[in-house]
Amino acid sequence: MKILVIGGGGREHAIIMKLSESERVEKLYCTPGNGGISKYAECFDVSATDIEGVVALSQKLGVDMVVVAPDDPLVMGMVDALREKGFKTFGPTAAAAIIEGSKVFSKELMKKYNIPTADCRVFTDSTSAIEYIKQADSYPAVIKADGLALGKGVVIAQNEEEAVKAVKEMIDGGKFGKSGSRIVIEEYLTGPEVSVLAFTDGKTVKPMISSMDHKRALDGDKGLNTGGMGTVSPNPYYTDEVAKECMEKIFLPTINAMNAEGRTFEGCLYFGLMLTPRGPKVIEYNCRFGDPETQVVLPMLQTDLCEIFEAIYEHRLADIDIKWKSGCCACVIMASGGYPEAYPKGLEISGLDDNGQVEGAVVYHAGTKLSDGKFLTNGGRVLGISCTAFTLEEALKRSYEAVKKINWDNVHYRRDIGQRALKAYVDPLSLDYKDDMEDYIESNGVYLRQ
Repeated sequence: MKILVIGGGGREHAIIMKLSESERVEKLYCTPGNGGISKYAECFDVSATDIEGVVALSQKLGVDMVVVAPDDPLVMGMVDALREKGFKTFGPTAAAAIIEGSKVFSKELMKKYNIPTADCRVFTDSTSAIEYIKQADSYPAVIKADGLALGKGVVIAQNEEEAVKAVKEMIDGGKFGKSGSRIVIEEYLTGPEVSVLAFTDGKTVKPMISSMDHKRALDGDKGLNTGGMGTVSPNPYYTDEVAKECMEKIFLPTINAMNAEGRTFEGCLYFGLMLTPRGPKVIEYNCRFGDPETQVVLPMLQTDLCEIFEAIYEHRLADIDIKWKSGCCACVIMASGGYPEAYPKGLEISGLDDNGQVEGAVVYHAGTKLSDGKFLTNGGRVLGISCTAFTLEEALKRSYEAVKKINWDNVHYRRDIGQRALKAYVDPLSLDYKDDMEDYIESNGVYLRQ
């Protein structure tokens, strides 16, 4: 098969690397791609949001499948346009992608079908929103732009001043364009966060291995929200018991709700969950693979990804036995200094080999370009350094060892990725770490040291 992947970030690099393992894949293409992706797939200069351009490129290349990975083209209807031309595609239609494209839609969906989530109010003018904030006088307050905002459209305000500023910037200041012209103000939930990506063909739902994201820019979960500064997998809080509850109360009800609304979802549906004292609740939906969750989930996948994509398109996901590797995976994001706000581009990256990798790690390129044989920074999140190992402790150790070999001017990364997960492995069972490898035991697919 010849497959074209749409997008140019770390998520797309991870998808391409996993597809390259399939014996059924003859040739990989990507548009627009990036410096690292160009070593594994032939890249083209067609924007990921150029629907007509992507359709034309697909026709020119004569591809057998198109994988639409980013949120923007999905919400815009790229899958619809490709299917109209007869292309086998992976990804939801625009009617289904609205589950991420509009937070107002998703909140109303959950309310209508009794899917657990935070209470909220919707506003289109800043005066009413600010009045509500002052009356509620409850902090932290969660303020979300309705539409897509590159993972940065959520503000957790610690006081009235921060909340008012966020409202004015979104509605009056146009910080996120049309995406922020309508906002959602919702209650602040507490508990461990869990990311669960799920394969679905609109009938069957098969959750992938769980993960834990780290959204804040700085150590200790401080600083601004980002697209994600690192991930670990599996998430120790996501036990078999929690997984069963999520399937019964969240995953299946969501798929059934979308079907009932005439918006059947086919592709990868991302569930951002909070495990509250009153049970799991949905924080957000994404209509695609998460980034950087994909960089710790796909390395753990044993089953042929190409076969899964085909099964979803052909509505026979129930027939596929999806298997996962034992152990853990960790990903540390290396970003440009200044991210998620202003940052320079075009800085030379040192420490990578010709394939953009370092020994003992998979380096997923998120924001790079290749110029005269050199890798240069070309985005806020530049690289994702992923390593798998028997334990999370070892996976994190390997990832950070690889991180230290790579450098560019003013590079930034968090130094505490996975620390909360490490504590969670130990504390609930009152376990103490020992060095003897023979003392490892397996619990819920996660290895714990006795």
